Amino acid sequence: MKIACDVQLLMEQKKTGIGKMTEYMLESLARHSEDEIYLNYFKPRKKNGCSADVQKFRRYSNVHVNCCQWFYHFIYRRVKKIFPLPYSMFFVRKCDVTQFFNYSVPFGVAGKKAVYVYDMAYRAYPETIQKETLQMLQEELEKACRRADRVITISEFSKQEIIKYLGIEEKKIAVVPCAVDREVFHPDYDSAEIRRVADKYGIEGSYILYLGTLEPRKNITRLIEAYKLLQERTAEKPKLVIAGKKGWSFDNIFELVQRYQLKEEVIFTGYVPDEEIPYLLSGALCFVFPSLYEGFGMPPLEAMACGVPVISSNAASIPEVVGDAGILVHPKETEELYQAMFDIVTDDEKRNRLIEKGLKRSRQFSWEASAIKLRKVYQEMAGEKR
Repeated sequence: MKIACDVQLLMEQKKTGIGKMTEYMLESLARHSEDEIYLNYFKPRKKNGCSADVQKFRRYSNVHVNCCQWFYHFIYRRVKKIFPLPYSMFFVRKCDVTQFFNYSVPFGVAGKKAVYVYDMAYRAYPETIQKETLQMLQEELEKACRRADRVITISEFSKQEIIKYLGIEEKKIAVVPCAVDREVFHPDYDSAEIRRVADKYGIEGSYILYLGTLEPRKNITRLIEAYKLLQERTAEKPKLVIAGKKGWSFDNIFELVQRYQLKEEVIFTGYVPDEEIPYLLSGALCFVFPSLYEGFGMPPLEAMACGVPVISSNAASIPEVVGDAGILVHPKETEELYQAMFDIVTDDEKRNRLIEKGLKRSRQFSWEASAIKLRKVYQEMAGEKR
């Protein structure tokens, strides 16, 4: 087969979960298939754009990097709203399937089309979505699902949400779960290197870790409220490390830390480079992920693979990922979240039990298995008549 993948989102300097998932999936497709894979993207606006993240795929003999050198993406994005320029004007090679990874399918794509739709947060929790993103999804997503021959999503929960909110017929939706790279996320990191990364961010002693974008959907204010209770009621007082880039509407997170006088106890690292994340995870006493809504939830899985006990919300897709290998709490119950952190901090036996269960659970998710599932979807699409 010939498979084209639109990889414009890999131009982003600081990648979120979607960008990282795209990289992992492309790596696995390249490694575990003999298909010809074409990576399409427009010329970066800045000379220091992240084309290196695409160019690295040239090491695979079956991958071809296909940059449109004569047109910028930001111009294409603006012009297509006024005049629907066909995508095939810029990427003329006709492939069996063209995959879009970011909720949108442009006009004029040659051949069969697949689009990733990760969740329905913009419909289930519109108040937690940035205004510009919400507008884009309202304008693009249903149109993309109509244009696509297949909608790919990442959990059974998200599949049911897509059916519920968009009325897409079930047979058009394929579930291909995310996974964890156990060459990167494992429990065998050197303690000196773990300490070096902690020192870089000014982390001393034991710490509870949250990792993800700072935005309303992640429910970080609830975490801070529960952590305040832990500080008040427990003799052992680990730090709380909140790692991740600022998304939007994050001011109240910092204001809450100030109001509770936790400035010395709560450490904000900002964006953490990919290569440092496993060290930061490995050094944590536990990983807390109280998100209100996720299409999958890769960070808890990565934490479990590093041998770190996980506390996460029992909402949306997260129970599919964590199973019984972590402590699941109601995302709006501060006392439940506090109690879960208290149990981890004070009960070594329970903590060790969760570590073992988490390691076992994480082995059930592999990028190779996910790539095989995705390729099977492409084979079905390529064999279908229009």
